[in-house]
Amino acid sequence: MHYLTHYPVSLIVMAAICYLSFFNPPQTELNEVPYIDKIVHVCMYGGLSTVLWVEYLFRHRRIAPKRLTVGAIVCPVLMSGCIEILQATCTENRSGDWMDFLANCLGVLLASLLGHYLWRPLFQKHFHKQAPSA
Repeated sequence: MHYLTHYPVSLIVMAAICYLSFFNPPQTELNEVPYIDKIVHVCMYGGLSTVLWVEYLFRHRRIAPKRLTVGAIVCPVLMSGCIEILQATCTENRSGDWMDFLANCLGVLLASLLGHYLWRPLFQKHFHKQAPSA
């Protein structure tokens, strides 16, 4: 229940990624763009990891590095790997792809770099100001 109340946007993004990973996408003109599939994978998992970082930083004044690493890096990578395996073994209209997995990992890596070097300092400066000492 803790995760439902503290990470609602992250859970919605995870559900959307699961849905998008298993539905049969329509053919569009975007399919002609080189590497569009990989760009989408980077954006989906980069977005997920970014939302996880932001929700964590918003909810916690003190950062627990192990928790943040597991929640915003390891879990999205494991989710990505599980989805790729399920696509390869349990669907007829989708296929698991190592390059998709690497694109997902790249998205998580980029979001984590942004989280550490951009979001964390911004949250510490603007949302978690220290009380003035007397």
